[in-house]
Amino acid sequence: MRKPLFALALLLGLGSQPLSAAQADIVLTIPEIATAQYYRPYVAVWVEDAQQQPVKLIALWRKEPDWLKDIRRFWRKIGRSDTALVDAMTGATRTPGQYRLSWDGTDDQGQALAPGAYTLYVEASREQGGRSLQKIDFQLNGQPQQLNAAAAEELGPLTLTLK
Repeated sequence: MRKPLFALALLLGLGSQPLSAAQADIVLTIPEIATAQYYRPYVAVWVEDAQQQPVKLIALWRKEPDWLKDIRRFWRKIGRSDTALVDAMTGATRTPGQYRLSWDGTDDQGQALAPGAYTLYVEASREQGGRSLQKIDFQLNGQPQQLNAAAAEELGPLTLTLK
């Protein structure tokens, strides 16, 4: 009797989890902006699922916590409600340049994400400057992909490479 029940569970997808997490590289650019008063931007990088729920905070570069609310989508989705995660993931702001981040395809609890639709978000806000939000929709399906987003006011071109 066990074999038919096991086969039924497999057909229904019960208990199916990905065997291994995806590997991804994210290349983001902080552009040089010619202005009299330049402040380094606060930058947040995270992934949301198809229901627009955050599943992974990849990076957060900031100085003072008071200005986190200016990274608006990040603040509404993660920043104001998960202070422990914010504290754990915070790094220093960065100078203009190109930065490579790696993501192992897991969520904030270290579990491999299931195949499906996700969105990568990169948001930047700068004192005495502007605010930019870039996003790349992607599918976790085990297939290699390279996806791009155009430059924005506070962010240069963005590339997501799934391996």
